[in-house]
Amino acid sequence: MARSALTTTAATFTATAALLLTACGGGGDDSSSDNIKGAGTGSSAPSASASSSTTPGVERPVIKLPSSFQLTFHDWTSSDAQQQAVLNDAKEELRAGYAAIIANDPDSEAVAFYDTDSGRSQSKKWIKSYTDKNVTVIGKLPVFDPKATVLDGGTTASLGYCTDESDAYTKHRKTGKVEGNPADMDPEVYYLVTLRKSSQGVWQNASVRSERGECAK
Repeated sequence: MARSALTTTAATFTATAALLLTACGGGGDDSSSDNIKGAGTGSSAPSASASSSTTPGVERPVIKLPSSFQLTFHDWTSSDAQQQAVLNDAKEELRAGYAAIIANDPDSEAVAFYDTDSGRSQSKKWIKSYTDKNVTVIGKLPVFDPKATVLDGGTTASLGYCTDESDAYTKHRKTGKVEGNPADMDPEVYYLVTLRKSSQGVWQNASVRSERGECAK
């Protein structure tokens, strides 16, 4: 379920061949299990979750996730206002990506809103790794241990976080077949995201790197 992987200077971040999920979380519970606009899953009682933003006057997309997929964010807070803005927008980008998978929509406008051009290309490839195989995602995916750093005078940011795929699965839309990670595969995935601040003040994903089994214990 790991998201896109890129190579770095010091190490190679690899994505698993299994079609599993990625997210992040921490300790304190900022759990949000919501439903995405246009997900079309028929799930009952979805709840909308809009990112609280420190940037005024920017109309962000409303993203909802069905109850069949619980994407939860733990300790997704910072006492630093800039770091919190990074966390807010990174959270919504991840939610938008899973909403797009569930809605079978690789061209999601919500994902595009939270991605740079290069980030959008990477996200679309990740989403299509599901939609091209006609599978969606179900189960629970906690996102935790976020660490945000704002760089370059407030125009670039780095965000690391972890996800736990133990209870996250793919489900074939036609056959209903449900699959998870192999039993011998480490369910935790570490992500390193580079974000850039847009002219609107939105923190957009520029690239995502992942490495399975590298989360702090």
